Amino acid sequence: MVVTSIAFVGLGAMGAPMADNLVKRQFRVTGFDMRESARDALAAAGGQAADSAAAAAEGADTLVLMVVSAAQARSVLFDAGALAALAPGATVILMATCPPGEVEAIADAVTETGRHFVDAPVSGGVKGAQGGTLTIMVGAPADSFARAKPVLDAMGDKVFHVGEKPGQGATVKTVNQLLCGVHIAVSAEALSLAQKAGIDGALLFEIMGGSAASSWMLRDRGPRMLEDEPPVASAVDIFVKDLGIVLDAGRAAKAALPLAAAAHQMFLAASGLGHGGRDDSHVVRAYRALNRRPDNDA
Repeated sequence: MVVTSIAFVGLGAMGAPMADNLVKRQFRVTGFDMRESARDALAAAGGQAADSAAAAAEGADTLVLMVVSAAQARSVLFDAGALAALAPGATVILMATCPPGEVEAIADAVTETGRHFVDAPVSGGVKGAQGGTLTIMVGAPADSFARAKPVLDAMGDKVFHVGEKPGQGATVKTVNQLLCGVHIAVSAEALSLAQKAGIDGALLFEIMGGSAASSWMLRDRGPRMLEDEPPVASAVDIFVKDLGIVLDAGRAAKAALPLAAAAHQMFLAASGLGHGGRDDSHVVRAYRALNRRPDNDA
């Protein structure tokens, strides 16, 4: 099947550049976001703007959902009427980070209408979205995956078919978020210890970034912990949500996840201190409050 028209709902920090990359690949993209400025930006980039999710989806053969949660995906598909507006046999690609069980339930409701469903969460942040270098983890039957592959290839350069069932992509993304959240939190913890001992934070990250202790998150988020207001790549509250999904998955599988639980508490604390909408590197503020640093600004 040749994809000719794409409806894209969710033109946020990652969704907007993802939709732009689809336009650059010559797809006909009609987008919707609650913010008029986001719709206008897509139109300026060569796409089309719609004034509702249903209007964006009208007759489209693919719907990409880059929303925040499963609840938002349900609202767009069912309450706002986007699913019913799609062409018969269309494909729904859910790219949000959602609990695997909720993804399965949404998939069942979509496929009951005769349409395809592709579970395709992403990793790579704003930089990956802008560069078309996202990692995409897909759970879908082989034929549905094949239909979605040209669209996915326009947004990511690492597209993995991890299983035949919707929910399996979400499971892999859940594991990804466990690692990301713990890496960010432990980087903040390391910085807190070093600064307590009078070690310069910038020097610490220069040393650690080239040592066996390094990780991508340490190299990327560590330096931001030294800034007062770093640009938001992913917010503290995103990890409050995502690590909550991780812990729910652990309970369902009866798997102990003590490090994820500890990291979740630190992100919760940072959110409670008023940093929920700030960059996730602000989790360091929770450590500063906990350690009662003299320069505490939490």
